[in-house]
Amino acid sequence: MILKTIIGWPAPTKQNTGKIHGSALGADEAKGTKSALGWDPELSFVVPDDVLAHTRALKDRAAVDRAEWQKSFDSWASANADQKKLLDRILAGELPVDIEAALPVFEAGTSLATRAASGKVLNALAPVMPELWGGSSDLAESNLTTIDGAKSFVPAEHSTGHWSGDLYGRVLHFGIREHAMGAILNGIALHGPTRSYGGTFLIFSDYMRPAVRLAALMKTPSIFVWSHDSVALGEDGPTHQPIEQLATLRAIPGLDMVRPADANETSWAWKAILERRNGPAGIALSRQNLPVFARGSAASDTEFAPAHHATKGAYTLIDSPTGTVDVIIIGTGSEVSVAVDARDMLATKGIGARVVSAPCLEWFDEQPEAYRESVLPRAVTARVSVEAGIALGWSKYVGANGASISIEHFGASADYQTLFREFGITPDAVVTAAETLLSSTERHAS
Repeated sequence: MILKTIIGWPAPTKQNTGKIHGSALGADEAKGTKSALGWDPELSFVVPDDVLAHTRALKDRAAVDRAEWQKSFDSWASANADQKKLLDRILAGELPVDIEAALPVFEAGTSLATRAASGKVLNALAPVMPELWGGSSDLAESNLTTIDGAKSFVPAEHSTGHWSGDLYGRVLHFGIREHAMGAILNGIALHGPTRSYGGTFLIFSDYMRPAVRLAALMKTPSIFVWSHDSVALGEDGPTHQPIEQLATLRAIPGLDMVRPADANETSWAWKAILERRNGPAGIALSRQNLPVFARGSAASDTEFAPAHHATKGAYTLIDSPTGTVDVIIIGTGSEVSVAVDARDMLATKGIGARVVSAPCLEWFDEQPEAYRESVLPRAVTARVSVEAGIALGWSKYVGANGASISIEHFGASADYQTLFREFGITPDAVVTAAETLLSSTERHAS
């Protein structure tokens, strides 16, 4: 839709100039504008009587239409009890009561990229959430945001050999227009109770930023799916590899940034995102496969915590194997497995490390102080964060005596194993940082 307008019309001298954009009309220009509109130029803050009468009569004019609509709606509701129940649930902003049963459970010991897990979650939820729809900015095969078997939201006559269009299609083709995609998602969220999402690479969140910021400002529950979330995307190189994006997106007030550590965290992350309707969320997903942790009933020195704890934003994934917590390692996304490997290496040196998975720092900050203390006790000042991006923002969680394993420069074109090794996103780097912190603490204590 293209609307051609003249800025400032019908101001006599300022219309169609930059002056109308950044300054007040002024008394003479205001009088000229009123005259052009047929109003008395000497009057201010006056609405003509016929305008007031017309607008105030809207209630009476609409009453007939409303009564007719209500009669039609009541007839539909009586004849379609199941659909009426669905509509009531959607209008109430509630999820299906059986949504947890619909969440896929991924087999421990396997490995899967979180973008692939996300795609499986969306397709598992689609049958029980007909209000869920979305797509990608021409990267659907990479973001894995397509609902399998669903038609596309385009006129049927624009169907292609790859997809069929339908008035009630659930797949959105945004085109290579990340900013427009963000704005469209905001519009859908503002319009009504359906849940829509749009995907692209995390690096291209920069193109979307004005729309993302406005979603946060308006508190619209827009959902942004950002895959290829670190230098580990590999050979596409530094133009495509996010470095500062996680930190700068977290800096937007009211935006939840979610970066799950494995496939099962991804399931629960999606559930939490869909439950929350007080603002937007971005979910950052890996290109590379990540190990699926073998989870138990609770975090211990031998068992990984259940994945549903991801909804708290951060949680003890696995505790120290030595009986004491000497250091806490906090990771997000693909670097959580790096933290787990570092924990095992530290244990061979007699150092007890707790691993905390922190998929969403915003959700963690909302938790009661007692819970946050249980995960990150003040008494343990030796803390190491590990995330394949800049360290900006992590000082809040690692504290003055902590350290951050990060990447403070642009990436390079290589496979992700080489990049992680060369850029120091490794268990060895975490171990060295932990030992340095503990050595410093001992020196100060003595």
